[in-house]
Amino acid sequence: MPRRRRSPLPILSLFVVAVGYLVAISSPPGASAAPAAAPQLVPKPVSMTVGTGGFTITRQTHIVAEQESASRAVAADLAAYLRPATGYRLPIVSGPGRERDIRLELGDAPGLSPSQAAEGYVLDASPDGVNLAADTAHGLFNGIQTIRQLLPAWIESQATARGPWTIPSVHIVDYPRYAYRGFMLDIARHFQTPETVMRLIDEASAYKINTLHLHVSDDQGFRIVINGFPNLTDIGSQGSVGTDGRTMDPGGFWTQRDYRRVVAYAVAHFMSVVPEVDSPGHNNAVIMSEYDDAANPLLSGHPQDINCSVNNPPQWNFTGDVGFSAMCPESENSLTIYEAIITQLSAMSTSPYYHLGGDEVPSTVLSQDRYAAFLNAEMPLVTAQGKAPMGWAELAGPGTNPPAGSVAEYWNPASGTSPDTATAHEAVAKSMKIVMAPANHAYLDQKYAPNTPPNLGLTWACRRGCDVDQFYNWDPGSYVTGVTDQDVIGVEGAMWGETVRDLSEVQYMVFPRLIALSEVGWTPQAARDPADFLPRLAAQGPRLTLTGTNFHPTREVPWRLDLTVTPGVRAVGGDVNGTLASLSAPGMPAGSITVSIDWGDGKTSPGTVSGTPATPTSVNGLFTISADHHYTHHGFFDVTISASAPGRPDAVVQVPVGWGS
Repeated sequence: MPRRRRSPLPILSLFVVAVGYLVAISSPPGASAAPAAAPQLVPKPVSMTVGTGGFTITRQTHIVAEQESASRAVAADLAAYLRPATGYRLPIVSGPGRERDIRLELGDAPGLSPSQAAEGYVLDASPDGVNLAADTAHGLFNGIQTIRQLLPAWIESQATARGPWTIPSVHIVDYPRYAYRGFMLDIARHFQTPETVMRLIDEASAYKINTLHLHVSDDQGFRIVINGFPNLTDIGSQGSVGTDGRTMDPGGFWTQRDYRRVVAYAVAHFMSVVPEVDSPGHNNAVIMSEYDDAANPLLSGHPQDINCSVNNPPQWNFTGDVGFSAMCPESENSLTIYEAIITQLSAMSTSPYYHLGGDEVPSTVLSQDRYAAFLNAEMPLVTAQGKAPMGWAELAGPGTNPPAGSVAEYWNPASGTSPDTATAHEAVAKSMKIVMAPANHAYLDQKYAPNTPPNLGLTWACRRGCDVDQFYNWDPGSYVTGVTDQDVIGVEGAMWGETVRDLSEVQYMVFPRLIALSEVGWTPQAARDPADFLPRLAAQGPRLTLTGTNFHPTREVPWRLDLTVTPGVRAVGGDVNGTLASLSAPGMPAGSITVSIDWGDGKTSPGTVSGTPATPTSVNGLFTISADHHYTHHGFFDVTISASAPGRPDAVVQVPVGWGS
């Protein structure tokens, strides 16, 4: 539990600047005796008790981690998160440390069961310091994401910002509801660079997402080099949805080095990578690449025998159509190609699962027995690589024989006792575990609302739109009657790529809905409450804007105004000029924001608000507030900056400014 605070010892610090003075008032750790408001954390911890006062990070703060421990790398992550905004060195040290340090302890998280300890942590913060304990490095990493959110939002600034950097006194015991909390990204319909994917890893792992599911091949493109089959990328990577022979959207691919680099980056963020090459359908890019590959020594006879698609010979189709392509189960060449893909991607991937796809193969293209025959031949190729087969829930259909440990991903919007929930029941009957991703609660490619956003997103699963409420207000453990938490291992948000072309567009569709889904996967069902969640989600607004993450400023969330004073505000010769503060105001145009500045000398004037305007598919960036003022006499002045906008509580900050002779 949080310990009692120390007695307050306020300090007045005077900084001499040019021909005037800037006065900044700061307090040592434990200076405040007021009970802290509940921290606005997402996902909500299992248990949190808020105490009195808090711990303030200062220039003297160290991060303590054992020299030869895996905690050292997590300590380096924490320091990297905190250094830019604080401007502090925050050295990482070993040994007993001191009071008022941040300590990371590996292998000592009391009160967690073995299953909880896999990712769980215990966090204690008091005026005397912060102690984060976990049985695993992954647990410590989850804990430092919580530390980030316990600090003021401006800790996410990449430039030095104004503190104080205070963590409230808390005792947190935390661990996930589900072991699998995934984010799927489709880089096949529209190519995405490794750098884009690594940026998304940064953003998703901050909310304790632990699995990256990469959809690397579909009808429109094959994206990873496979040794022995150069045509897969030489031919198969050249298009995207909408290409149709145009050069404006030519596609692209990753080398195996690129793929390993992304996997390593994910590992460093405690995310495993699940590769998916869909089968036996959704593979026109594979067929177009290998149909005429007669010179390939790895293929026997006529490689044309791989094609069981609607079109024979096959044809490129760069629309968003589905259900027209299939590999032939009778073809040895089909399995030769897939064996190379499975072997090479499995060797480079860290997840215990390999995703076979398996969805949307109409019986008019392959009968059920031929569909099952393909998957039954393919699944042993997966287990031979030490991986468990995973696939869309059709994988559990009639005639398939998934081995022990296989996972079905349930994507159908159907719930309750609907006949369309059959695939979930088939998976349970075959002793498969289930990842829940029903399209109307987890498909990030669906529009937020009709015509919102324009030119992005689909509507087939969400005719009225799927906003944050749809992503939050459901229970994976009771969504399908007869499928319980005993059967479900997790949830996944799926970002299909038909309409998104770049990082900004992906971010706009993913956030803030993936944050809602992160809480569905982490927090106990009984502890979740929409009324409680939305204000906590609103608190993520400035954090997202500060990290440069584009997002949809949905009206469901009570986004707020957040102000911080610009470091270095000063009076020179009695004059204060330029930028005084920064403002985060998601979804609010500059013209709707009013700023008033009380200069502390009896005079008040408006501030000028400027910043990047929003577009229909981009949130506004941070605003700056600037003004000019002249003091007519020497003294110390409490400058108060107030920002207001319709329907939002005012934001107020103060900066003491002094002008002396």
